[in-house]
This record gives sequence, structure tokens and C-alpha cells, in this order.
Amino acid sequence: MLTILFYLVVLVVAILLYVASFIALVVCYPFDKKRVVVHTLSKWITDVFFGISPTMKREVIGLENIDPGKAYVMVLNHNSMVDIMSIYNLPLVFKWVSKREVYRIPIVGRLLYAHGDIVINRASAKEAMQLVHTKGLEWLSKGACVSIFPEGTRSKDGEIHNFKAGAFILAKDAGVPILPIVLDGTNRVVRKGWLMNWRNKITIRVLPPISAEEVKERDIKDVMGQVHDDMVSALAEIRAAK
Repeated sequence: MLTILFYLVVLVVAILLYVASFIALVVCYPFDKKRVVVHTLSKWITDVFFGISPTMKREVIGLENIDPGKAYVMVLNHNSMVDIMSIYNLPLVFKWVSKREVYRIPIVGRLLYAHGDIVINRASAKEAMQLVHTKGLEWLSKGACVSIFPEGTRSKDGEIHNFKAGAFILAKDAGVPILPIVLDGTNRVVRKGWLMNWRNKITIRVLPPISAEEVKERDIKDVMGQVHDDMVSALAEIRAAK
């Protein structure tokens, strides 16, 4: 019963802010090129989602590694749909790279459109890469971050697997830093039968960024390997501390 009530409250809030997002998109478009207002409205949805239960926590480690005035290519490990919602408490405006199947979800899909998120067709890898690169450069030039799951798909076992190079190529070509972010606990928020795990804790660890200068000068494979290894180590440290 409590879970049903929770979903109803979130749904009502999401619908209200969904409508507000499209109003904001039209009204603010001439002077809000990063779509900060739309991003903020989505943040409010996630604040409700995580804030209703006082026992459901989001812990952020490493906020000092973020410069809110910079545009980053953000790379994150991917465990569940909750990954996207979980990082809206970070002080950054970002655009997600999402598969087009997500775009078909009621409300969620249209919010992707309002955000300016980059929706790709994974069936055509070449086309997807070109779109991520083109749209990514466009958003980064406006000062917005681009968030990418470099594994390309969800991890089935919770571990961090091999990375694809797209995020790192984008950062090099855009001349921006790479910001690695490690998530743990997002795959335990929703249990079987869509029941909420009210005592779950999500840990968000922001690692030191790889500077734009370093990304530009070093070989992409070296940078990608370093970021992968750093994220694997950080995830192990998070789990060891529990």
C-alpha cells in the first residue's frame, strides 16, 4: 500500500512538472540556451522521488571535484534506470545520451525531448556515434555537460565492464575535461514487483576530473584505461566501506 501511494505522489508531481517543463521550454528558450529551468524542474521530480522516505539516502562524495562553471563530459557506470535520476543533486546542468527505447516511456520520453537529451538508435552504431558527437559538441559549446555511460549498456552483475571510446573522443574534440562518477546502490532502489526498498542508500562518488589539456595531449586509449581503472577502484572502496 505504501509503495502504491508513493508512486501516485511521484506521478502527480511528475505530471505537473512535465507540463511546467514544456511551458518553461517555450517561455525561456530565447535566453536559456542550456535549458537550466527545465533541468531544475526535473531535479525537483527526483527530489520528490528520493525525499519522500527519510530512510532512503543519497550520499555524495567528492563534490569538491566539481567546478559548476565548467562543461564536462561526465562518464558513469550503469546499473539501472535509477542511475539517471540519482545524480540530479549534483550542481551541474547535463544532457543524457539515452537509447530511443527510453523515449517511448510515457512522460519520461517527452521530458528527454524537453531537456535536449541525445536520443540514439543503438541498432546503428555508426549513426549513433555521429549523433552523440554532433549534438554533444553543440551542448558543450553552450556550457552544458554531456552524460554518457561508457559501457554502452547496463551491467548485469553490478561490476564495471569495458568502455567504448565515444565519450573520450567527444571530450578531446570539444576541448573539455572528463568527469568520472561512480554509482553504487541504484540497482537496489526498486525490488521485485516494483516494490520500493525504503532503506536503500545510493552512493555517488565524484572522482577528480581529467583536465581538458590532459585529454588533448594523451592518447585516448590511455585516458580511457585510466578512467576505467580509477572507477573500478573507487567502486571497490565504496563497497569495502559498507
